[in-house]
Amino acid sequence: MNTIVIYLILYSLPAKLINGGIAGLVGVTCVFPIDLAKTRLQNQQGQAIYTGMRDCLVKTIKSEGFFGVYRGAAVNLTLVTPEKAIKLAANDFFRQFLSQDGKELSLVREMLAGCGAGTCQVVVTSPMEMLKIQLQDAGRLAAHQQKALGQDRPAAATSHSPPGQPYTAGSTAASKRPSAFMIARDLLCTQGVAGLYKGLGATLLRDVPFSIIYFPLFANINKLGQANLDEKASFFHSFISGCIAGSVAAVAVTPLDVLKTRIQTLKKGLGEDTYNGIVDCARKVWIHEGPAAFMKGAGCRALVIAPLFGIAQGMYFIGIGEHIMEYFK
Repeated sequence: MNTIVIYLILYSLPAKLINGGIAGLVGVTCVFPIDLAKTRLQNQQGQAIYTGMRDCLVKTIKSEGFFGVYRGAAVNLTLVTPEKAIKLAANDFFRQFLSQDGKELSLVREMLAGCGAGTCQVVVTSPMEMLKIQLQDAGRLAAHQQKALGQDRPAAATSHSPPGQPYTAGSTAASKRPSAFMIARDLLCTQGVAGLYKGLGATLLRDVPFSIIYFPLFANINKLGQANLDEKASFFHSFISGCIAGSVAAVAVTPLDVLKTRIQTLKKGLGEDTYNGIVDCARKVWIHEGPAAFMKGAGCRALVIAPLFGIAQGMYFIGIGEHIMEYFK
């Protein structure tokens, strides 16, 4: 046990930080606009502003410029490295801890390892998602307010929120968009560290099942490309395995992602529901929008997660981080 912990701290985790950083930088840069569309589609209530992913991206670029589709990307790029590193390192740790004399893990043990990885990663994921969602949804709020008020020109976006929420009082002009620093500062000043972890339960409810599905599915698909247990599958096979497992897991937990996104969104447009926890959110979405609302953004989510995890597994296969650590060993 002690040997595993020492290996994890001195070698495995730093290597995965490097691999996670490279995979995160490449992946987020490529798919972040789709992730923004996913957030805005999931937050739509009542009369829709966007008819789909393409319509959302086109309207965002027209109203906010090309870089509007990358709003919140800096938060993701900063925190995706430790998030991916923790997820991959924790899964490896739990797989080694649950293994018996080098035997293959049973499906139940693989799922337990994935559960442990998903639980560990929310330390970083929850505040990252909290900040990212506010930045991504700001443009939708402005468009919603213009439509609600029947305005034909850009106007100040007045929004409401549950009492006591920071960052939500008053009006914010479209030209004075919030920054991650401002949101984090307001949350810390008004609610302390707990403010950054609003929606932690919903994040756990999404990420733990995702990891329970993803890691065993990836491991078993990846095995199909191995000639024997001592050899790695090819780079292409590992990449495809990560894409398939990531997209399946992403679609499977989309209803939970919708609940998490709604709960973590601090600002609400005129006439939009506010929520008091997971059960209240699920009840209101079901009553006011119907069961189909729980799958909002499922296609976008699959398109985001598939390449992110495919690239992450590809980096893991190449082992750039491991080569760098070997060099400094």
